[in-house]
Amino acid sequence: MPPRRKAGKGRRAAPLGGGRVSIDVLPDEVLHHVLSFLPAQEAVRTCVLALRWRHLWRYATGLRISCNAENEAVSAKKLRNFVDHLFLLRGGSPLDTCQFTLLHINDDNDDMCKIHLWIRHVLLCRVRVLSLDIRFNMDCWRTRFYMDDLPLVSQHLKRLELSALHLNQSFVDFSSCPALEVIQIKECDILDLDRISSRSLKSLSITGYCGFNEDHRIHVYAPNLVSLWLEVFYGRVPFLDRMPSLVEAVVRIDGMDGDFCHHADSGDCEDKDCPGCYGVDGDTGCVLLQSLSEAQSLVLISDTKMFIFRRDLKCCPIFSNLKALSLNEYWCVPDDFSALTCILEHSPVLEKLTLQLFSKGPKSNVQMKGSPDPTERSNVISEHLKTVEIKCEVVDAKVLNVLKFLNKLGIYSYRFQF
Repeated sequence: MPPRRKAGKGRRAAPLGGGRVSIDVLPDEVLHHVLSFLPAQEAVRTCVLALRWRHLWRYATGLRISCNAENEAVSAKKLRNFVDHLFLLRGGSPLDTCQFTLLHINDDNDDMCKIHLWIRHVLLCRVRVLSLDIRFNMDCWRTRFYMDDLPLVSQHLKRLELSALHLNQSFVDFSSCPALEVIQIKECDILDLDRISSRSLKSLSITGYCGFNEDHRIHVYAPNLVSLWLEVFYGRVPFLDRMPSLVEAVVRIDGMDGDFCHHADSGDCEDKDCPGCYGVDGDTGCVLLQSLSEAQSLVLISDTKMFIFRRDLKCCPIFSNLKALSLNEYWCVPDDFSALTCILEHSPVLEKLTLQLFSKGPKSNVQMKGSPDPTERSNVISEHLKTVEIKCEVVDAKVLNVLKFLNKLGIYSYRFQF
C-alpha cells in the first residue's frame, strides 16, 4: 500500500497564485493512472519532483518498458538492472496494463531468461492487459524471440497482445487464463502450434506475416468467440472449430505454398502425391466456412490460386444470420461464377453485398451501388438484399463481366461514384 500521510490519502494542494491550478490537486489514484502513460524510466524520474511524488511511481497502474534504437541511453544491461530494481521496489503492486517493447536486443541467454522472469512477475501483479513486442538485433541468427515452455497462468489477464515472437504449444495453453477475452497475434512464428484453445476468448486476431505450418493445420477452439480476424500469408489455413457466438469475421488468404495446387481449383487433383491437396492427413470436411456460418458480417478474401474456400463450398453451410458480406474477385473466377452463386444461395437473410474487384486495398477509384429489382429478382439471392456495392480501380472487361452476371440476377440501376 502507498505510504500514508498525515493529511490523509488523496490530499489536495492549494492552488497556485494567479488562479492557476497545479497537477498536485489531483488525488493519488488519478496520478497513478497518469503515470501509467509514461515510459517506466520517465515515471520513476518523477520521484524528484516533490516529497509527495517520491513513491507515486511505485503504484502506477501501468508499465511501459522499452529498449529500442531511438533510446540509445538504455543498453540491454542497463535496462536489465533498471527493471530488476523497478520490480523489487514495486513489489506486488497490482497492474492494469504492462507493455514490453524491446527492440534490437542481443541474442543473450541471460537476457532472455530475465525477460521471461519479468513476464511471470507482471502476471503475479494481476496484470489485465499484457503486450509483448520483443525483437533481436538484425545481425542475430534468430528471427524471433522464443517464448519459454511454461503455460500462462493468470486469473486476471483479459487482453494479450503478441508481436514478432516464436510461440510454442505450452505458451498458448490458455486453460489457466479464465478471464482472457482478447488475443492479438501479429507477425509471429506459430509453426510449432497444434492448437489455440480458450473457452473465455471473445476476440481473436492473427495478422501480419505469421508463419503457419505447411504439414498440418492448427486447430482454433474458441466456442465463445464473437470477433475473428485471420490473415494467412504462409502455410496451411487453420481449422476452425464451431463458433456459435460469432458475430463478425474477416478472413484473408494470400498464402504461399500451403493450400495451393497447380492442377485443380478445388484441392482435388486426385494425385495422391500432391502436397497441396493431400499433404495433410485426415484433412476432410469444411476448414473455415462451417464455423463462420453463424456470423452476421463476413469479409472473405483470397488469392485466386488458393483452393480452400472452393473446397469448403462443396459442403457449403447455410449462413442463417449473415446480413453483410464482402468478397473479392476470387469468388468471381471462373466465369461461371459458381463460387459466388453458391454462397449467395446459402445466405437467405443477406442485406448487403460488397465486391472488391481487382484492387489492392479497400479504397478504389470507382464505386458503384446497385439494387435488385423486386419484380425480376432471381431466386438465387436473398429477398432481403437491398444494396450491392462494387469497388474497382477501373471498369474493364473483367468488371463488366461481373456486372453482366449480377444483371442476370436482377441487380442493376447502378449509381457511380469516382
